Amino acid sequence: MEEKEVKQTLDDIREMMSKSSRFQAISGWSIVIIGLLAGVASWMAAAVIGVSDALPCFENLQRYAVLDTPSKIRIAALIAIALFAICLLTMFVFAIAKSRRHHLRFVFDKRMMQMLLDFFIPLAAGGLLSMALVMQGHYGLTSSIMLLFYGLALVNCSHYTYPILRYLGYAELLIGIIDCFTMSHALLFWFLGFSVMHVVFGIAYVLMFERKK
Repeated sequence: MEEKEVKQTLDDIREMMSKSSRFQAISGWSIVIIGLLAGVASWMAAAVIGVSDALPCFENLQRYAVLDTPSKIRIAALIAIALFAICLLTMFVFAIAKSRRHHLRFVFDKRMMQMLLDFFIPLAAGGLLSMALVMQGHYGLTSSIMLLFYGLALVNCSHYTYPILRYLGYAELLIGIIDCFTMSHALLFWFLGFSVMHVVFGIAYVLMFERKK
């Protein structure tokens, strides 16, 4: 009995240390909502870059999708900036709400700042590279670069929270690599990576870590 009690105590200590070292306030529902927002942004971007109907599918989009005027570039950039800002706000609002609901700590301490730094450095590098390519008229690999650097950002900061975010990063990297070797359907891959994968992993996150809380 003593050995079992010691083992149970050690297991409890390990679990407490693991929980205390994780950023647990990330909400799975915020990941789902970010995916839905990315889907809406994909629809809007497709309309801007050359498809005038309601986009029943993305199948033949690449034949029409061209950022061939400064106005299209500006509108596409504004959509991207607005999407990023809304997604960031969504994540923090849901994180604060979850931390209050479950009595978790939500403070901008050194660990959270390091997590944000590890996330935003690859993301900023990819964003600036994508912007430079678009400004120079090189659109072919832009969606791939976005997916790859976003995947790297998720993997880079995943050790601060639950491991499932690392697998979301791996999925983004895989989709980005496939997109690199595909001559068309760039927006389709962007939609799969930023919309579909977020919805799938967000639901999995809720079922694994939030359903019983």
